[in-house]
Amino acid sequence: MKSTRRSWLAAVFGTILALGAGVDRAAAQSGDVVVFAAASLKNALDEIAAQWQRETRKKVVISYAASNTLIRQIEQGAPADIFISADLDWMDYGQQKNLIKPDTRSNLLGNRLVLVAPKDSNATVSLVGGVDLAALLKGGRLAMGNVDTVPAGKYGKTALESLRAWDGVKDKIAPAENVRSALLFVSRGEAPFGIVYQTDAASDPSVKIVGTFPEDSHPPIIYPVAVTKESTKPDASVFLEFVRSPAARPAFERQGFTILAPGGGQRF
Repeated sequence: MKSTRRSWLAAVFGTILALGAGVDRAAAQSGDVVVFAAASLKNALDEIAAQWQRETRKKVVISYAASNTLIRQIEQGAPADIFISADLDWMDYGQQKNLIKPDTRSNLLGNRLVLVAPKDSNATVSLVGGVDLAALLKGGRLAMGNVDTVPAGKYGKTALESLRAWDGVKDKIAPAENVRSALLFVSRGEAPFGIVYQTDAASDPSVKIVGTFPEDSHPPIIYPVAVTKESTKPDASVFLEFVRSPAARPAFERQGFTILAPGGGQRF
């Protein structure tokens, strides 16, 4: 019964995030800037939006979900003004489909990919070539985003393949529709391990990092941002500049993000 309840809670959490992409059109029509952002940005971006509201008395409405879900919603006419993806692929898709304004696009943040376990776990995992994650699971499942669509899942699969560990766990995956749902599976004790971003692990005291994937085991984790093609609100570009500004930097850094220069390199 307890296990069933935990599974239900994890599923509900993911559903809520995904449904958040269906922003009430009244919010868009009110003049508020509407942001569609990758789920892993929630803690930092909520703080930045609150800061913006205090300073300008203008509201920002943010919906969080997997990047693939968000860009598909935009493609179907959802009233977003700004899109922040957790990988380059889905922003590229948006650009190819003429859903964003290319001249507003830049690389905003970087992140790390980690293996997490419940906070009371005694595990320490050396993520090197040949690591036997299947044995560590002990019959449990590895929580991670959908490996075909969710950026964190795609990065995770690539990393596991690079470490020659994918074949051992590919039939033992607990797939999630976004990275925060994968995190919740571990936080709730539904899965003994999960692959998430470093920033997600930092946001949840119920989990701990037990291993960090080598940066060369997967493509660089880059969060691009752009104004959407259909946005006509002047405040969209103003808020985007605020997100890029030194004023927003502490909120991102507190969550463990790396601030990137526009070309994608680390900003010093």
